[in-house]
Amino acid sequence: MKMRFASILLTLIGVLAMGAAAQAQSGSKTIVNLPFEFVAAGQTLPAGTYTLTPVSDYVFDGIILRSYENHVSVIVHPIEIEKASAVKSKVSFQRVGEQHFLNRIQTLDTVYNFPVSPAALSQAATE
Repeated sequence: MKMRFASILLTLIGVLAMGAAAQAQSGSKTIVNLPFEFVAAGQTLPAGTYTLTPVSDYVFDGIILRSYENHVSVIVHPIEIEKASAVKSKVSFQRVGEQHFLNRIQTLDTVYNFPVSPAALSQAATE
């Protein structure tokens, strides 16, 4: 029971830390510090600081997630776009076991929703 409570508490702390770490930068870039590895566009990416930049002005072209410290980048393509009016940017994940799957990026004016493969979720649940 203590382990379950500790796991839930740690998850909540991580979510709060992500919200505090996400910050809008000048232009259309967003910087976010992620304290855990995560899956985006089918790739597992390490924990670290990521720059999120739109590929183009057309929102469905996607967002580039780039970590200069880890020398990795990936382009994620949204399946749904929503208009937003936020005070700060944030990143959301779907958690299965110990794996985190990127499923939403909210900038100051746009929310990008990303698909999470049911097969990947199923595989993560069995690990």
